[in-house]
Amino acid sequence: MSTSDISLTAGMRTNLLNLQNTSNLLNRTQQRLSSGKQVNSALDNPTNYFAAQSATQRAGDLSARKDGMSEAVQTVAATNAGITAITGLIQAAKGIAQSALSTSDTNVQSKLAAQYDTIRTQIDQMSSDSGYRGLNLLSNTGGAPTTLTVTFNENASSALAVVGFLGNSSGLSLTQAGGAGGNWQATSSITADSARMDSAITSLRTSTQTLAANLNIITTRQGFTDNMISTLQTGSDNLTLADMNQEGANMLMLQTRQSLGTTSLSMSSQAAQSVLKLF
Repeated sequence: MSTSDISLTAGMRTNLLNLQNTSNLLNRTQQRLSSGKQVNSALDNPTNYFAAQSATQRAGDLSARKDGMSEAVQTVAATNAGITAITGLIQAAKGIAQSALSTSDTNVQSKLAAQYDTIRTQIDQMSSDSGYRGLNLLSNTGGAPTTLTVTFNENASSALAVVGFLGNSSGLSLTQAGGAGGNWQATSSITADSARMDSAITSLRTSTQTLAANLNIITTRQGFTDNMISTLQTGSDNLTLADMNQEGANMLMLQTRQSLGTTSLSMSSQAAQSVLKLF
């Protein structure tokens, strides 16, 4: 037997319908309280749902870009550490050259030249060891300077190219002590090598300034990205989050309404129950 075959009074049908509506509202309120959102699907509010979803997706894409920026910061930091160490080695080599200029003992000059060449070897090793996760801005890639590309936005239309340079003895024009002869027995050869070291230090300082400027750009974009992600997430929440105080009050009101509806339905059925008194 279907429910349409059962005859109910008008009052009972009205009360039953009200109870069903109250039950649906209770279920909706319980979902909002459990999820914290008043818009949980496109059925609740299509406009707000898809707008919030778009903002959340963009925030996720920007968050993924933050990882690339963090890695870029570490790569630049590794390069800067290499430049600092190489600069220190060149300054030590300058001290050796000054010692060679202050003596006329050829044996001492030869030993000092050997020390200088040892430092050149260390510069080469330091340059090759200044990479981070396989990317070294102090080396060449296929004969060209290594370039680090940092992407800032979700569609890769905003980016920064950090161009490295060859930071070994060859790239800094630091030749063997005294040229091919490999000694510092001529004052002119010592002076020439000292001038090359001065030029190398100047080049390293210029490169450091460029790296510092690029690092400042990257860190500034990191802060901007953090703020943008927060803005997008807040905007998404404003479109979908529920007012928990209001929903809690709604829950209490609906529970009261449901209780009263049940009582009303019971009272409506009393007229039908009175027929039993005839038997």
